[in-house]
Amino acid sequence: MLSLFLCCLLLPLARAAGASGEKGAEEQAGHSQVQRRLKTFTELSEQYWRYVTCRLWRQNCVKGDSGSPPGWNLPLVGQEYLEILANWYCSISTCCETGDCRISNNITGLKLDLSRRLHGQHLTQEVVLKAVPSFLQMQQPEKALTLSFHGWSGTGKNFVARLMAENLYRDGMKSECVQIFISQLHFPHPSYVELYKVQLKLQLSEIVKRCKQALFIFDEVEKLHLDLVDILKPYVDRYDTAGEDYRNSIFLFLSNIGSNAINEVAWNFWRAGRQREEITLEDLERPLRTEMSHTTGNGFAHSQLFTSGLVDFIVPFLPLEREHVKLCARDVFIAQGFPYTKEMLDEVARMMIFVPNEERLFSAQGCKSVSQRINYYLL
Repeated sequence: MLSLFLCCLLLPLARAAGASGEKGAEEQAGHSQVQRRLKTFTELSEQYWRYVTCRLWRQNCVKGDSGSPPGWNLPLVGQEYLEILANWYCSISTCCETGDCRISNNITGLKLDLSRRLHGQHLTQEVVLKAVPSFLQMQQPEKALTLSFHGWSGTGKNFVARLMAENLYRDGMKSECVQIFISQLHFPHPSYVELYKVQLKLQLSEIVKRCKQALFIFDEVEKLHLDLVDILKPYVDRYDTAGEDYRNSIFLFLSNIGSNAINEVAWNFWRAGRQREEITLEDLERPLRTEMSHTTGNGFAHSQLFTSGLVDFIVPFLPLEREHVKLCARDVFIAQGFPYTKEMLDEVARMMIFVPNEERLFSAQGCKSVSQRINYYLL
């Protein structure tokens, strides 16, 4: 099919690149004229084919080779045809700068999204925007990138995971390179844990076979059976597994554990009259790890994955305040195409539950139910 398409393109291209002053094969007389035209067509076809293969399969290019020999240039119309062809081919196959058109790795877009769409999470922005770009720049990482997101419900853990998927992959969460596992949905029955282990291994293997840079998201990981967490250790460790290479993959673990420690630090900063932006990772790491180590009945906190130091970064999500909820409401109004006023944002925030009861400082649900509150408000 590709060869036929190329021939259809090359017929008019050969005519365009013919000798100056020629009016077309039908106007030329003699066998020698036909032979010259066929020779020109053949040579031009070879050059176009080199250009196409270099454009689509860069690994076949000689370094510094653009597909054209010195002194030979594609006619402008030919370049336009081939760009159309290349873009079409890229839409159904793999030929982009990453070596896989499904992978976009748009770090600029990720940075903009985190700065504009994620509210009240300066530490998350700091960690993600350092860890992810540096990992993607490695030619051959030692191990998969493993990030553990911790915080209250509605503070942005799933949202950040989705932003990463949208900016690292062409099709976002729908990409065949992205797989999300929700503990209570995919692994609900402890009595079936042995079956789940087989299924999980198979899914990981299938995804990494078809996509070198896979993104695995484990939501509600605190509810995941310890045996299921432990089987993940070889996949994020510093060696290949059963001949499959997971070192270019990214693993995200989303959990509510440690949220009490995070909230207490944020609360203490507020009581001391300090800005939440002054909170550092060092302020949170020790109390967060302490709470996790004292958590009973939690597979993830006591798993080999966590205790062996295979989690590269613990990413804390701070509790959201009233102004952050208003910003979330503003984003929802804009996304739905509705006009809004300051009073409307205040009303949406008033409908949310804030704790503690006296100070009403932190949103108990973060921004999780803002959309529902807006829909109720607009009725």
